[in-house]
Amino acid sequence: MKRSHDVSMESTIGAATVLCCSCGVPMVPNQSMRCAQCLKAEVSIVDGISRQVVLPRCRNCSRYNKPPWTACEPESRELLGICLKRIRGLGKEVRLVDAAFIWTEEHSMRVRVKITVQKEVAHSSVLQQSLVVEFQVVNQQCEDCQKSFTPHSHNSIVQVRQKVPHRRTFCYLEQLILKSDAHAKVTSLTETREGLDFGFQTRSHAQRFADFVAAHVPTNQTQSRHLISHDANSNSYAFKYTIMCEIAPICVDVYDI
Repeated sequence: MKRSHDVSMESTIGAATVLCCSCGVPMVPNQSMRCAQCLKAEVSIVDGISRQVVLPRCRNCSRYNKPPWTACEPESRELLGICLKRIRGLGKEVRLVDAAFIWTEEHSMRVRVKITVQKEVAHSSVLQQSLVVEFQVVNQQCEDCQKSFTPHSHNSIVQVRQKVPHRRTFCYLEQLILKSDAHAKVTSLTETREGLDFGFQTRSHAQRFADFVAAHVPTNQTQSRHLISHDANSNSYAFKYTIMCEIAPICVDVYDI
């Protein structure tokens, strides 16, 4: 079995060599006059890299603060990118070579990432080292969830109504909304006797949702707006918009006209 010193001596045969000033092993001369093993033992390039990092996550929607707030699957490529951007000490001098997740318990509120970095410590001498960075997942509340829990914060409402004694059409529409993820921009949901009220932050989101409903079930749309405030100095107006979607009183199985 060959030792590392024997391998180093064989690799330097035929080239101009000097002895390492620390261990005396023949080596190709460099600026530090130390071999790779001595450089690795004496020089640390991971001292300036943070090992404990805080990772904010919304408790309600499970999105991570990139920013903006982004939905990521556990141990996904997107989550790895968010984690790497929060590590301090990586830059032009210390280059990131490799990064991978280390398995942790799902409910431990910890994310561990093993990173490999390189740095040129001397002329034509590049040192590579690895370390584990631990991310502490801290629960916060994103802006969208804050608005959803605040009453009367929506700017537009889509009122879906159907004057029938059954809820067959609403059950069918609910499956379509969940399948197409059309409820992503909904901030509030209120149930009424003849339908549902969907709250949105912007008028464009409400109009897009109303168009989605009209594309799947026969509806009659009516739009209205209500003045909330008015600034005479800047001549600005604040309106609350309402889109009424009245579904035709029919369903797939029974015709209640």
